[in-house]
Amino acid sequence: MGAMKLTKYGHACVRLEKDGRTLVIDPGKFSGAGVLDGADTVLITHEHFDHLDEGALREAAAKNVALEIYGPEAVISKLGDIAVLTRAVRDGDRFGTNGFGIAVAGEWHAVNHPDQPVVQNVGFLVDEQVFYPGDALTVPAFEVPTLLLPTNAPWVKLREWVEYLRQVRPGRAYSTHDGLLNEVGLRLVDNWLGMEADRHKAEIRRLAPGESVTLDG
Repeated sequence: MGAMKLTKYGHACVRLEKDGRTLVIDPGKFSGAGVLDGADTVLITHEHFDHLDEGALREAAAKNVALEIYGPEAVISKLGDIAVLTRAVRDGDRFGTNGFGIAVAGEWHAVNHPDQPVVQNVGFLVDEQVFYPGDALTVPAFEVPTLLLPTNAPWVKLREWVEYLRQVRPGRAYSTHDGLLNEVGLRLVDNWLGMEADRHKAEIRRLAPGESVTLDG
């Protein structure tokens, strides 16, 4: 695989770009402006509003009829009659979209609040390089060169995401799902990620919104 540019957007959203094509994962209400500009493919891990902004997707679809959207059945059913290609995917699926190869792993969102139902959640491995688990600590059956690591949420503790990181053992990892933290909380996350980077002798850190890295295939 060739080089791919990864850009962090607000909270839980990333853009991946290669060979003139753009893939966006989880453009939600906290992602920020312009995240879907020029997008060819959108992957949605689950239906929660911080990962799925239906209005923004419909606007993007109106501008680009060739847009492709993939997610679990619950997400696709929410989009209803959106006028672009949509496809429900599940654990174990593999498919290609606009030059990107995708593998799907995981089925359910982590338990959040005791009164809230557990919703469908799938993780995506893009081009055998980048794994985004969504709101779950899914340990995939494949190697993970780059992990997008959820570091703050009502459903995850520090101990849990550290143990998850150590179990997956990616070549590198970048924080995601960190948009609810103030500067104090972000500094704590930076410190914990730094400790893991020292332990793993790997690049493990937080990307600021708008920051990009280049991943070599």
